[in-house]
Amino acid sequence: MKTTWPVFLGFALLAAPAAQAQYSYTTNADGVTLTIARYSGPGGSVSIPATNNDGLSVVSIGEFAFAQTTNMTSVVIPGTVTNIGEGAFQSCTSLTNVTIPGSVTDIGEYAFEFCFDLVSITIPAGVTSIEQNAFVYCTSLAGVAIPATVTNIGAYAFGGCPNMAAITVDTQNLFYSSIGGVLFDQNQTTLVEFPGGLGGDYAIPGTVTNIGDSAFSRCTNLASVTIPGTVTSIGEGAFAECFNLTNATIPDSVTSIGEAAFDDCYSLTGSVTIPGGVSSIAQQAFDDCRSLLSVTIANGVTNIGELAFESCTNLSSVTIPDGVTSIGEEAFLGCISLASLTIPGSVSNFGTMAFDGCSHLTNVYFKGNAPAISSTVFAYDTNATFYYLPGATGWTNTLAGRFPVLWNPLIQSSGSSFGVSNAQFGFNITGTTNIPIVVEACANLASPVWIPLQTLALTNGVFYFSEPLRTNTPARYYRISSP
Repeated sequence: MKTTWPVFLGFALLAAPAAQAQYSYTTNADGVTLTIARYSGPGGSVSIPATNNDGLSVVSIGEFAFAQTTNMTSVVIPGTVTNIGEGAFQSCTSLTNVTIPGSVTDIGEYAFEFCFDLVSITIPAGVTSIEQNAFVYCTSLAGVAIPATVTNIGAYAFGGCPNMAAITVDTQNLFYSSIGGVLFDQNQTTLVEFPGGLGGDYAIPGTVTNIGDSAFSRCTNLASVTIPGTVTSIGEGAFAECFNLTNATIPDSVTSIGEAAFDDCYSLTGSVTIPGGVSSIAQQAFDDCRSLLSVTIANGVTNIGELAFESCTNLSSVTIPDGVTSIGEEAFLGCISLASLTIPGSVSNFGTMAFDGCSHLTNVYFKGNAPAISSTVFAYDTNATFYYLPGATGWTNTLAGRFPVLWNPLIQSSGSSFGVSNAQFGFNITGTTNIPIVVEACANLASPVWIPLQTLALTNGVFYFSEPLRTNTPARYYRISSP
């Protein structure tokens, strides 16, 4: 009898080893400490080692060492680390919790930029410097407390954080302070940062002389701001991308308006007056303030920078004073509602495409001699006519491809048309055929307030103006101006 033995075949499935965190290091100048150059690993909850396999201490997290580790949810930094480098945790979009030890003294630029899920952060006592943009666009961050040890906070350190309701400061801090959640220097003379979660109408305290770079940038809930007469400086990008800011009056005390100070303030309406103490309007200062209706530039301003008022699509009135010598490239590019413009004789430099694309510009009045400008300055302004004054030189040839027209209206004070007739006072106005004019009047030359009475074109080079006699004013004065 044949006996058979059963045979059982089996296979053991061995689990793959779990992915291990990998670190690459650079040795510091002292030869005995390390900087993490790059992390690679499974993400999740990460505890950074205090030493490498050779027992050398990790004292620094290098530039972009953990950047774009999108699957990392938390990180514990060891007590050996003193520096968190530029962009160290940039775009760690799932990071919700960070433990920073008291050994850290410096948090670098863009260190936690785009950490969208970071809800809270504890900055420990021992940190002395929080560099610019360190926590920019941490959109879930609700607040932050600055310890007493911090001596430097860079511009826009907590910018673009729409849920941040308050930045508070330890009362023992000798360099910074907080009022109502707004960050100031210790003496409250510089407004450092306005939290993105605040909004509505805000009045800057009367102690403030300087609005810092990017101080209100991208505060999309801000509706209006009152700037006190103590402020002398508005920093670069101070109100940039405050999309819902409708009102901001610049006081006469201001002497400096930084680059892109009101850039992309789409809702800024009404008029803006640039004080005479501001010698130069920086580039992009009011770029894309598309709802702005009028701009008055006071005497004292000499330079209008590149793109200063580019794409102000509703801008219909600009007053450029005598004394301005330079209008930068694309300064008024695309101001399609601008119909009339007066250029003072002091302007000697026109940047490329300074008024390019001002498609409704019809009248450009030059108060001085013919300037040297290229055809690009008024490119695509096909409806524009250039006018010049009697006695100005250099206007015998075309300018930027156009034939200039002499603007020479004159009130005729002699002849039968001048004087009172049928309870009307009137006079003839003569000049170049079809030039546009405005008849204005005032009652007191000592402190004149000129009132426009009639806007017209000198058809056939002559017009008779008249108005009813006014018995309630002792005198009446008239003048002719451009529209």
